[in-house]
Parts: sequence; C-alpha cells; structure tokens
Amino acid sequence: MTVTKDCKSPVPPTKLGMKMLVRDPDETLCDRSTSYKIIGSIWAAGIALIGGSLLIASRQAGAVPAFAQQTGQACKSCHVGGFGPELTPFGREFKLGGYTLRAHASIPIAAMAVTSFTHTRKDQDPAPEHLSRNDNLTLDEAALFIAGGVGKHFGGFAEITYEGIDRHFTWDNLDLRAVTTGQLFGADSTFGLSLNNSPTVQDPWNTLPAWGFPFTDTEVSQTPAAAPLIDDSLAQSVVGLTAYSWIGHTVYLEAGAYTSPARRTLSFLGSDPFDPGSIHGAAPYGRAAVQTMVGGDTFEVGASALKAFLFPGRDRSSGLTDRYTDLSLDASWQKPLKSGDIISANVRYEHEQANLRASCALGLIGEDGDPACARYHLNEWRAAVRYTWHDRLGLTLSPFSITGSRNSNVFDGSGSPDSNGLMGQVDYTFWPASNGPLGPRFNVRVGLQYTVYGKFNGRRRNFDGNGANASDNNALRAFTWIAF
Repeated sequence: MTVTKDCKSPVPPTKLGMKMLVRDPDETLCDRSTSYKIIGSIWAAGIALIGGSLLIASRQAGAVPAFAQQTGQACKSCHVGGFGPELTPFGREFKLGGYTLRAHASIPIAAMAVTSFTHTRKDQDPAPEHLSRNDNLTLDEAALFIAGGVGKHFGGFAEITYEGIDRHFTWDNLDLRAVTTGQLFGADSTFGLSLNNSPTVQDPWNTLPAWGFPFTDTEVSQTPAAAPLIDDSLAQSVVGLTAYSWIGHTVYLEAGAYTSPARRTLSFLGSDPFDPGSIHGAAPYGRAAVQTMVGGDTFEVGASALKAFLFPGRDRSSGLTDRYTDLSLDASWQKPLKSGDIISANVRYEHEQANLRASCALGLIGEDGDPACARYHLNEWRAAVRYTWHDRLGLTLSPFSITGSRNSNVFDGSGSPDSNGLMGQVDYTFWPASNGPLGPRFNVRVGLQYTVYGKFNGRRRNFDGNGANASDNNALRAFTWIAF
C-alpha cells in the first residue's frame, strides 16, 4: 500500500487506471435510481435554501454581509478569541438556532484566505508537488461563502474553496438548516434539520473532527497516515441529512444518514469521486451530548457513532464492501475569568473497527485476494487547552496520539499505525470587537505553530525504511488568516 501525506484513512488509492474516465459499469440501474432519488431530494432542498438566501439578499442590499453584521454582535460574542471557529455558548445557540438570529439586514456573502510559511526539521524527499523540499511560502486556501438566515426557520452556509497547494476549486463545508422551536418535557427546545456534506460539520462543539483544533493546519509537511474514517475522510464526498433536538439548552440529540453523490456530480464539484469510495446504501450517524453551566463555567460531555460500508474506488465487482464502525467520546470546558480572559479545553477519543474486505478481494491491498487480509482497529485521542488573553492573544497546547493493531497490508513500514506528538500555537487576533478599519466584519489572525513528533507511522526512527526519523517531520508554520 502506498501512503501519502494526504491519506486520512488507511484506504489505498484505487488501481482503476483508465476506468476512472468512464461510468462505473457495476453500478446497477436500481442502485443508481435509488441514489439519484435520495440525492435529488436533498439537493432540491439545498438549492431552494441557497436560492432563497440570494433572493432575500437582493432585496436587502444595504449592508456588508457577515454573521457579525446579521446578529449585530462582535466576533468575540460567538467565537473564543474573537475569531472562528471555536464557539462560545452564545455562538452555539446561534448555530443550533439555524443561523437565524438577526438584528440587521445583510447580504449573505463572506470570504476568507489563509497563507503560510512552513519549515520542516529535515528537507522533504521527495518534495511536495508544486513545492520545494523546504521553506515553502504558500496560499493554503481562499474561500467564498454564502451564509445567513432567511426568516425565522431557515439558514446556513455553503463554501467554495480554491485549494492553493492542489491548485483547484472545490465545494467545501456545507450546512443548511431548517429549524423550529417548541416545548419538550416542559423545557424550551429547538428542533432542526441539517443538510451537510461532512459528518460532524454540523456539530456545535469544537471537539469533533470538522471543527476541532488545529483550526488551520499544514498543507505542506507530512502528517500521520492513519486516522479513523470519521476524521474528515468523508468530507465533501458525501451528502447527508440529520435531525436534531436541543432540549432545554442542555441535552443535544441527533440522528441521520449519509450517502454518496453520483461520480459526475462529485467531479463537477471538484471532489475526487473515487476516494475513499462510494457508500453502499446509507451510512447512519448518531450524536448525543449534555451541556451544563456551573459557576459560570460551561461543561459538555458527548458521544457519537458512524457506521459505513464503502465500495473502494466505487468498484462493486467483488460484491463486498469495506466496513467501518467509528465510536467516539468527547468533552469540552470553557471558563471565563474576571479579567475577561478565557480558558478552554476540548478533548476527544475515537475508536474504529474496520474490515477492508473489498479492498482485499480486489487486490488493492494484501496478496492472493484474501478477503480477511485487512482487519484492524484504531484508537485516536486529541486534546487542546487554550488560554485567551483579552480576546486577542491565544496560547494553545494540543497533544495527540494514534494507536492500533499492526497490519502490514494496511500500514506501510512497520505495519503499525502508531503516531504521537504535541502541537503548540500562539496567535494574535487584531479586531475581536469587530472594530477594524475596513468595517465590522473584517478581521485578521496571525499565528505560529510548532509540531513535535515522538512517533510517526509506527516508529521513532527509520519509519519509512529509508532512514527517516519521526522528528524529521517536526514543523514550524507561520500563518496569516484573513476573514472579510
């Protein structure tokens, strides 16, 4: 198996060759028809909501667009440190309420860009595509959003991103909501639907992968190859609909499912339709969490689960699927201090059981087509503790660890997925009070990250068989993040 730095799950690149240029011949008419009906219904709702946003905007074209202006609140009201994406309790309520809170008319258009400079302890060999072996100055991404609320019951955002390293446009995070309010068990409650394209992107806490730390990460230096499927591997390659209840501003319950859009649809949207593959039927997802306040501190504990059967590379010819079951636990804590500073902590643990039966049978990994060649499990935990001074200066420490069963058919080198390390970040936000010189929604964050690896892809030393050590991937990254 060949693992690249962009590998987010142990599913290998498929050996399809020219087959990538034609329609999947093993996809039956019945499967295709059912898939199209599901996707068509979901996309119809999404297009209607985006279209509605644009029509409302055209009638209210008197203000600079952004959630900050829509709500009449400063950036720091919704975000720890006055810059996204870490949410305050108020920010979570805004998201769970379907992004509908409104104080002013606004045009729901926003943009952001991230640039960075990355230095690794040792030169990378070979050099990343389009880049040098070391000391790379890059445009990591530039994104355009349609974001806002429509009336009292609809809201959301859709993101289109130019990926500077890969040099192409793609659809990015999508979260469109329909909400209402009522009483449940005698408590004021919010009930909603989320149409989204990445499991956990709809989550209101910063513990799960989509919005977990680091909020901006390297696009240049190597990162560990192994990670659970839910850890962004399905992002922008699926579409799903989930229903949630936010009961008494305390109990959060969510359930839904994800499916794979057609190959041509994903290609049109800028995503690789073959990685990690297509979902067989629908992949169920569930989430439960409890949030409470004690003495001004906010605590949350939660759990989530995802089960997915995938045809690797969309190849159905084996009649088998790669099977994944991901279970996670998470917790968060925010403590506002009398000085106005904030201490926050987010932690998650994920366990994955997987059996890549289809990849084995197709000969994508292993030998002799043995369908039992790739059973394994992974355990990942990651924590982030942050101190924010006066909503401007932030210091974050984030230890992380990945462990799992040894399997040389799935993991290169020693056959072990184990990696661990520590990331530290210091950052400064210029206008957390939304009082910048270019208007209330213009903001800038600059930061410095340093990542230290104790173990990388199974070993401390010679992890690739060519003499590379884990510490060779230690990376210093300086970034500038502009939102407007």
